[in-house]
Amino acid sequence: MNNNKASVNEDVPTEQLIRFFNGYFALDKKECEEVVRLFSQRNIRRKGFLLQEGDFCRHYFFIVSGCFKMFAVDPSGKEHNLQFAAENDWISDLHSFYAHEPSRMHIEAVEPSVILQIQHDDLLYLFVNYHKFDRNFRIITERKYINFQNRILQNISSTAEERYISFTSEYPELVNRIPNTQIASYLGITPEFLSKIRKKIVT
Repeated sequence: MNNNKASVNEDVPTEQLIRFFNGYFALDKKECEEVVRLFSQRNIRRKGFLLQEGDFCRHYFFIVSGCFKMFAVDPSGKEHNLQFAAENDWISDLHSFYAHEPSRMHIEAVEPSVILQIQHDDLLYLFVNYHKFDRNFRIITERKYINFQNRILQNISSTAEERYISFTSEYPELVNRIPNTQIASYLGITPEFLSKIRKKIVT
């Protein structure tokens, strides 16, 4: 038993983040104090942006409550959803975050949300001084990479119906929270075709 492990108040956003980390490599008291010190809270209104194309992504975001979409806009102005993230998940444009280059992405709130964010240099500080954070974020990043890899494979080899079923399996809590137009964009189909798929599955 780790006697240094801090007690957790479930009503405090940073404690929700600490519980998340404890699901991998549990944090001791000092590490918990660093989470409280380095992560800052923001409340985001519906359709508010964490990031817009051309901006530099300066933070890594943990979602306490609410839901976000990350999308790109093609030359014709059409949006293409790349990722959804809700409670106890992370979202960021990692290329812009680590390479310090302007982002090609937008990150927008689908519903009113509360997030915790950490700056690039503060995250590197945690990696260098507290190796548990390095290991925890390695797991987070690896799981994101696996999800994107699976999605690419599905786009190559799966039908639209199979992609929708996979979506409902991956994001069961979001199926009724995200508009059909947004889900259709993620799947690469029209909202009308998504409605046909849903009716077919129900019947």
